[in-house]
Amino acid sequence: MSETERLTLANLTDLVHHGKRIAMVTAYDASSAALADAAGLDIVLVGDSAAMTILGHDSTLPVTMDEMLMLTRAVVRGVRRAFVVADMPFGTYQTGEDDALRNAIRFVKDAGADAVKLEGAGRTLTRIGAILDAGIPVMGHVGLTPQSASLAGSYKARGRTAADAKRIYDEARALERAGCFAVVLEAIAAPVAAHITEALKIPTIGIGAGAACDGQVLVWHDLLGLTSGHVPRFVKAYADLAGTVQDALQRYAADVRNSTFPDDAHTYGIPAEELARFESQIGQARVGQDFTKTLRKRD
Repeated sequence: MSETERLTLANLTDLVHHGKRIAMVTAYDASSAALADAAGLDIVLVGDSAAMTILGHDSTLPVTMDEMLMLTRAVVRGVRRAFVVADMPFGTYQTGEDDALRNAIRFVKDAGADAVKLEGAGRTLTRIGAILDAGIPVMGHVGLTPQSASLAGSYKARGRTAADAKRIYDEARALERAGCFAVVLEAIAAPVAAHITEALKIPTIGIGAGAACDGQVLVWHDLLGLTSGHVPRFVKAYADLAGTVQDALQRYAADVRNSTFPDDAHTYGIPAEELARFESQIGQARVGQDFTKTLRKRD
């Protein structure tokens, strides 16, 4: 396929079958999505992590359907090649199959997403079935599921006891049987994730689940060093953009306060005769000679 042709589910499956890893990252706006797309990322996830990274909440729970639709539309406008998956926020599918289907349709029809992602198994399986029946691809998510982390009691790694590992293993297999095209394994003991990956025919996407997964995903702000405060152990920052941005802002503020910005190179001039005509029209022909010279230089 060409470098600008939109990836499909078949393309993603082929990557795995040919021993290639799927590279996935979150994005929340058109410019970020365009950068990820240009860098060759395979999947862009419009994550409900936007609740924290973009909207300033303490968890993923408060983000609304309308907010996620707005972000998804922006991301879709920014990509040409990457496959776009939208997170279904808390409360948009837990309430039943009808709500799950209606909201999934909105993500695809109104926002242009290629697929949606739901957390958990159990009752979520019937919601997934309803969405799939409408022809909408679904990505699953097991292990640490942030939307239900408070119910589990913590954001700690999962699958570190035999019983918990078996539960997650069974959930991942159930998601495959339900028809998910891939499953995210979050914060799971690496050997457990490896066994899940080996057992499944669909791709696994790890985030804090070791290197055996078929692909990896990281949050945009974590990857680029934009996250303040606690960063999970599984995060690798590939840049320190927070430091770079803060330095740029400090230098900008200093230039403004010292009247060194804007300078001649960053302003527009006007021919002296046009300026004189303008000042005559408004009755304020009192511009000093030095200022007129400055305007001529800028022009």
